[in-house]
Amino acid sequence: MKSIREIYKIGKGPSSSHTMGPERAAKLFRERNPEADAFRVILYGSLSKTGVGHGTDRVLREVLSPLPAEIVFSQEVLPDSHPNTMDFSAFRAGKEIDSLRVESIGGGDIRIAGQKDTEGEEVYVEHSFAEIADFCKWRYIGTLSEYVELNEGPEIWDFLMEVWHTMKNAIDEGLAAEGVLPGGLNVQRKAKFLYEQVPEHDYPALKEFQLIAAYAYAVAEQNADNGTVVTAPTCGACGVVPAVLKYAQVTKGFTDEQICRGLATAGIIGNLTKSNASISGAECGCQAEIGTACSMAAAALAELYHQDLDQVEYAAEVAMEHHLGLTCDPICGLVQIPCIERNAIAANRAMDACNLSYFLTGSRNISYDMVCRAMHETGVNLNHRFRETSEGGLAKLYNRKRNP
Repeated sequence: MKSIREIYKIGKGPSSSHTMGPERAAKLFRERNPEADAFRVILYGSLSKTGVGHGTDRVLREVLSPLPAEIVFSQEVLPDSHPNTMDFSAFRAGKEIDSLRVESIGGGDIRIAGQKDTEGEEVYVEHSFAEIADFCKWRYIGTLSEYVELNEGPEIWDFLMEVWHTMKNAIDEGLAAEGVLPGGLNVQRKAKFLYEQVPEHDYPALKEFQLIAAYAYAVAEQNADNGTVVTAPTCGACGVVPAVLKYAQVTKGFTDEQICRGLATAGIIGNLTKSNASISGAECGCQAEIGTACSMAAAALAELYHQDLDQVEYAAEVAMEHHLGLTCDPICGLVQIPCIERNAIAANRAMDACNLSYFLTGSRNISYDMVCRAMHETGVNLNHRFRETSEGGLAKLYNRKRNP
């Protein structure tokens, strides 16, 4: 597996697959064609169907400017390609001088079609949770964060500290912001409102839900407003991990250094899912994004609460298991409805998964490796309408003119 740096990418929202990935691809193609005087990009699949709502065409034109760039939203189906596929063409004096097919595979990563991979080196020898657990027991390593430091080196902590500061900043900015999110759906920011409410009844569980939800809304709304966030593992699911870790820090007093230990553990879970299944909503539905984020958050929390490796695995497994089959149906192709709300629900579900793992680890039957395989099998068999094309579910039923 690659470094967990590939899971946590700092960048602008609203979509890692539809904006960050195409941005990286466009930069790559432009750098290899300095003599070009014009470009054309053909978008297929989910990139074509939700590219406008996600800002794909805007990002591509920004990267390729000031040269003219024709963006084509193709309806052609490419059966043997990733749902997020782009064809780049470079022109000189009206003649095509170069072409390249690129796939945006999730989390801001790209892959040149026909090649196995294009970015990053292998850092981890182990490729499953079972292999990691066996290695840790053999080496008397008690936590996944220790395992991360052994493979990545101590410099990983500076990187994760930057990630954590960016996450906290997104929460702070989101809690302070008000107004309507861009895109035409007239979605009001709700994080500040949630955070400032005083419940009529002083129930601890209600207060916990309120704070976690407010933090998740804050980050997800920043993402929807093209703010700076961290993929964890994607932009669309970027609010789950920060919300859970912020709540843990505020209520339990964990230091930033301890939180980074949680982020390290979460990064391994995200890595395993990305390597053995998918973190792309266009490939496997929202279970691949929100489900993975929930597993990452649950595992991070279990690490902070000093649970053992079996409990960490169980927390991650429970979190993913109960997102299986979750579709990706963003209304109007915007990362707003139901995406923002899902971040809040998943963050609270991560808390539940961690709590359940504390009591029931010894009785479990399902491994994290198994639930990953189940998620991938479920995802690739979902009808394409429910995989980030905005052609099914809520996206199909919602009528912008009829609904308020």
